[in-house]
Amino acid sequence: MRFLFLGDVVGKPGYSAVLARTRELKEKHSLDAVVVNAENAADGAGLMPRQYRRLIEAGVDAITLGDHIYRRSEIIPVLKESDRIVKPANYPSDAAGRTWAVVSTPAGRLGVISILGRVFMRPVDCPFTAVDRALEEMADQTDAIVVDMHAEATGDKQTIARYLDGRVTAVLGTHTHVPTADAHVMAGGTAMQCDVGMCGPYDSVIGRDVGRVTKTTLTFEPCHFHVATRDVRLCGAIVETLDSGLAASIERFEESFTDETPKKPVAKKPRSTRVS
Repeated sequence: MRFLFLGDVVGKPGYSAVLARTRELKEKHSLDAVVVNAENAADGAGLMPRQYRRLIEAGVDAITLGDHIYRRSEIIPVLKESDRIVKPANYPSDAAGRTWAVVSTPAGRLGVISILGRVFMRPVDCPFTAVDRALEEMADQTDAIVVDMHAEATGDKQTIARYLDGRVTAVLGTHTHVPTADAHVMAGGTAMQCDVGMCGPYDSVIGRDVGRVTKTTLTFEPCHFHVATRDVRLCGAIVETLDSGLAASIERFEESFTDETPKKPVAKKPRSTRVS
């Protein structure tokens, strides 16, 4: 099995890029599945139901979320009903959403889990206990498993990756929006990368307009951090599995995106003729 995991989709630039390229990437890279962290798709925070549906229609097989999961309350019915989107497994059991998903691919069944780290993050349940519980529940239902480790600290991500080495196919980090250069297969056969980066504008401060972030940083004057628009890239990791379900390889994925959709011509208003 070959699958692509794409990091945090940030705002309209990242969302549009994923919609436009998913099917093309599947064919180009012989992918059996594409999994996307889409928690920042709605103007940089949250995911809307229409966006979820369009991502699935565009060829995305499964969607993970992180600490912005409920920023758009409209997504809650989707979380309750869909079997292709997951909440962080260490969120409270009463929180809307399922803690794991299994999607069918041409090469077998791919399990998907999301967990939140605890260093510099909001208080959540133990990620180790949560992922153990999810793996026990998924037993014999998967041929490969990818874990989205949504966390701030690299040490948090490395610890969970080492803990799961040999038990899952890949542990791939999200949340910081900055890709790390540590993609490798660990001794036990699990692929890991501390952060796969974001799908969004890289001429930015982690996806936000540079001028606005800088102004607030220098003056403390609050303003809305608009999503930036330039240098849009898709970033993630491509993982290939062995028959055992462990990883044969992992490679960083990065591709620039230019929106080539033709713009509609703007009709010019006729100039009025003044008669004197």
